[in-house]
Amino acid sequence: MPRLQLTHEMELMGKLRAGHARPLLRHIHFERNHFMKELILAYQGEMTLKGLNRAKFEARLAKIIRWRLEPLGKFKVYQAQSTVFIEPKEDGLDMDEAFRRVSHVFGIVKLSRAVECPKDFDAVCETAEAYLGEELRGVRTFKVEAKRADKAYPMKSPEICRELGAYLLDKHHHLRVDVHNPQLEIMVEIRDHAAYVHGPKVEAAGGLPVGTSGRALNLLSGGIDSPVAAWCMARRGLALHHIHFASPPYTSLRAKLKVRDLAREIVEYTGNCTLFVVPYTKPQEYIRDHAPDVLFTVLMRRSMLRIANQVAKKLELQALITGESLAQVASQTMAALACTDQAQDLPVLRPCIGMDKIEIINISRKIGTFETSIEPYEDCCTIFTPPHPKTNPTLDEILAAEAAMPELAALETEAAENVEKIYIRMGDDELL
Repeated sequence: MPRLQLTHEMELMGKLRAGHARPLLRHIHFERNHFMKELILAYQGEMTLKGLNRAKFEARLAKIIRWRLEPLGKFKVYQAQSTVFIEPKEDGLDMDEAFRRVSHVFGIVKLSRAVECPKDFDAVCETAEAYLGEELRGVRTFKVEAKRADKAYPMKSPEICRELGAYLLDKHHHLRVDVHNPQLEIMVEIRDHAAYVHGPKVEAAGGLPVGTSGRALNLLSGGIDSPVAAWCMARRGLALHHIHFASPPYTSLRAKLKVRDLAREIVEYTGNCTLFVVPYTKPQEYIRDHAPDVLFTVLMRRSMLRIANQVAKKLELQALITGESLAQVASQTMAALACTDQAQDLPVLRPCIGMDKIEIINISRKIGTFETSIEPYEDCCTIFTPPHPKTNPTLDEILAAEAAMPELAALETEAAENVEKIYIRMGDDELL
C-alpha cells in the first residue's frame, strides 16, 4: 500500500475510534429529513400581561397573521407559551416575504426564522451547524443562548450553552466566544414538543393587534403628522378609516392621490380601510368670507371635526384621530385645541401631541410615508391661512363668530353626505 494512502487510512481509523466520524453521518441524515422544516417564531409583547381577556387578543392576532399570509400560500398558525408558530404547509413558499409581512403585524414584539428538530441534544447540535454554519463561517465571534421551557429536559440552560458552544468551536476553529458583543447569537429553545434553533431575534412592530381596542376615524391631511398618528393608534389596537378634506379647485387631483398613496403605504400596519374624501370647498369658502381672518384656522378645524363626527357616527366609530402636536402651529396651542375639542362630542385622540417634529419625521421614515408626505401638493389646511392667526382664542369669541355664520351647519351636512369612498386594500397592484 502506498505511504500516502496508508497515512490516510490510519487518520480515518483514528477519527472513527475517537468518534469524530459519527456526527458527519448524523449530519447527512439530518439534511435529508429535517433541514427544510423552517418556520417563523413570533413572540408576543404586552399581550402576555393581559388577564381573562388574553384569549381574545391572541385569537385576533392569529386571525390577522393568517389573513396577511393568505396570498402567499398555506401556513399553519398556532400559539403556545406566548409565541406564535407560523409553519409553511407547502413547498416553495416565499419565507422572506412571509417574515416581512409578519414583522408589520401589531402584537408581535420580536420574531425569528427557525428550524425545528427533536429535543435530542445531538440533533440540536447538528441542526445548529446545518442551519447556521454558513453564518458562523462569516463571523469571528459568537455566543449561544438557551431557553428551556420544558423543565423536564435533562440539560439545564447553562449546560446547553456550554456544550453546544464547544461543539461549534470544534467545527469552526477560527471562532471565539464573546458573551457581551458577539457578531452572531445562536438561540436554542427547548419547548414541550420539539427544540427550535435560530439566530438573533429581530425587532417587530410591537403594540396590540389591530381591532382589539375599538374603531376610529383618522383625519388624513397629506402632511407628515397624520399618517404617523394613524400608525401610532393602530399600534395601540385601533382599527381605523381615514377622512380627507379636498377643496377643488384650490387643491388638485394630485393632492388627493397623494393622500390615497399615504393610506396605501400604511395599510400593512392598519389593515384594509376606507378613505373618505369630503368635498370641502363650499364650507371653507363660506368661513373665509364670513369669519374674522385671525380665527379662520380654528374655525376651519372645528368645522372639519363636526363633519368627521357625522361620518364617524354613521360608521359607528368611537373616536377621531388627528396628527396635532402641541404648539407646533397656531391652531395647536392649548387654547386653540380646547376650542377645537368643543366642536363635537367624540373623543379626539392625538398620539403626536407630545412629540417634536424630528420625532415625528423619524417615525414617518420608519413606516415609509415621509417621501410621499413631502411631495409639494397643497392640501386645504394650507390655503386661505391668515398671515397672523390668533394663538390664544377664547371659546366665547369662537362661538360668536360661528353664530354669525348661520348657513355653515347646512353646508357641513351637505359635505358629509357627499363623501367619496376610496377602498384601501392590501395587495392592490398599485401598492405592490
